[in-house]
Amino acid sequence: MNRRIVYVEDDEVDRENYARMLRGHGFTVESCASGAEALAVLRQGMPDLAILDVTHHYDRDAGYQICADLRRISSELPIIFLTSRQAEVDKISGFRLGADDYISKDVSENFILVRIEALFRRLDAVRRHPGHSEASGGKGRGKGIELNEEYSSVSFNGSPVDMPLTQYWIVRELFNNPGQVRSHRELMRAANIMVEANTIAAHIKAIRQCFCRLDPQFQGIKTERGRGYRWVL
Repeated sequence: MNRRIVYVEDDEVDRENYARMLRGHGFTVESCASGAEALAVLRQGMPDLAILDVTHHYDRDAGYQICADLRRISSELPIIFLTSRQAEVDKISGFRLGADDYISKDVSENFILVRIEALFRRLDAVRRHPGHSEASGGKGRGKGIELNEEYSSVSFNGSPVDMPLTQYWIVRELFNNPGQVRSHRELMRAANIMVEANTIAAHIKAIRQCFCRLDPQFQGIKTERGRGYRWVL
């Protein structure tokens, strides 16, 4: 299957090098120098993946705005940040805005490809075999939380919780094992990702923010220091 990628990068050298690399591995790549170009491309048809840098020209946070704009267009479009900005606050900002992954430009070509392919495999698995609960017709409920396995969506007190697919799978793992500590490794396995523990921590922070936008008093996920996280609602 030929995957179509929109790659947004203001640096001409990086844009050409990464686009060439991706094309060399069979992807169709439409490279854009700005968010405006990317939005114009999206109006012609939704791609299979968007890859964004964070800093554009003199705007350090332009990529975050592009991510937010893309998320308003589609809650399902996979989004990866590929950037030299690696501070924890940068990663958290990316995940909070709906990114599915956050990759450093310092890593190898093979590592980038593995992360992209892993994301596509997870999406394909959901589309082929959407999970379901026999007891609830594909929905899990608990104290204001509702998980819809068919659409990979979460609602809280009747309102949708907007989060990317990676974070949905983390929530599902916690929610389906109430009161049980889920380690970083177990959450990685549930989301089919292999990342550093602090990246899982960044996802958890972003998930909490998603719920707190609907209820500032949300405390449904408890951190167990040195062990992981557990669902307590």
